[in-house]
Amino acid sequence: MKAIQYLGYILVVVFLVSCKKDEVPEIIQTDGLRLTIQNKSESLPARVSVFFKVETKDGLPVAGMQEKDFNIYENRNRISVDEAARKISPRAQKFGYSTLLILDLSGSVTNSYLPQLKDASKAFINSIIPANSDGDVKVGISWFDGEDKLHQLIDFTNNKTQLITAIESINKDISQDNSTDLYGAVLKGIEKINNVAIQFTNDNLSHAAAMVIFTDGTDQAARFTKAQATNAVKTANKEVTFYSIGLGSEIDTESLKAIGKNGFELAQNTERLIATFNKIASKISDDANSYYLFEYCSPKRNGEHEVTIEGTYKNLRGNVSTKFNARDFTGGCRL
Repeated sequence: MKAIQYLGYILVVVFLVSCKKDEVPEIIQTDGLRLTIQNKSESLPARVSVFFKVETKDGLPVAGMQEKDFNIYENRNRISVDEAARKISPRAQKFGYSTLLILDLSGSVTNSYLPQLKDASKAFINSIIPANSDGDVKVGISWFDGEDKLHQLIDFTNNKTQLITAIESINKDISQDNSTDLYGAVLKGIEKINNVAIQFTNDNLSHAAAMVIFTDGTDQAARFTKAQATNAVKTANKEVTFYSIGLGSEIDTESLKAIGKNGFELAQNTERLIATFNKIASKISDDANSYYLFEYCSPKRNGEHEVTIEGTYKNLRGNVSTKFNARDFTGGCRL
């Protein structure tokens, strides 16, 4: 019995040690607003950079915040512009946001209202990629029918003209299988968007992504289950948001809500398709613009210190703190 108890103690210690390695170094406090650090770095001569996302405690992205909406503290002392050069900018120079649009092109779509779907998809592209895009927002388009395959219409690009041309190329003969492999499309789409996230990580870039799936029906192919699809959504890369769009009365609303965990929209008829696609596009744009880059020239010249970012949005407030090391910091820092 003592041996068993002793083994139990060892297992508990091992568990605690292993958990400690995975602890997130940021300290987050929220009063309705949540700031989450995506990336941070220190660079000579004395620059500290923190890339973070702002959302409500309910997970809604907060876009459009400006420098005046933030207070910055170093070791709990507020930093003014006079004390140290600082700036907060939307997003970051090394940031990418990728959106994968997946279209149901089974027979019920291509034979009945393909022109309306194409118009809605083009409106979606025009909303996602702004006219003054700096190239960090990209869209890829894939489609599915009853085949055990996710077909690529166009790879990820920020070229709006190429995306529109690809959509216009869709014709009613594109599909050779009138069934609907909805759950298979979800699984293959998640694999595709996760691979995009991995590539950003390998290139040492900050990233986020969204997957949007459209359908007018339910899964008919029966290759995969609803549980497989929804579980894959739950366990996908945490920087990927999921949205779904349904058309008509033949969809499985509960399934699409689970697949589109960050947003589900229903178009009652084809006349509402453009407005419905634009609602999702607006949500994705808000998410893409809820990332901010804070940089400042620290006056510290050695040791480990704490920097805190406090944000205020309407009547909501929140802050996040993280550590940085000022070893070898010197003067001459410029932003």
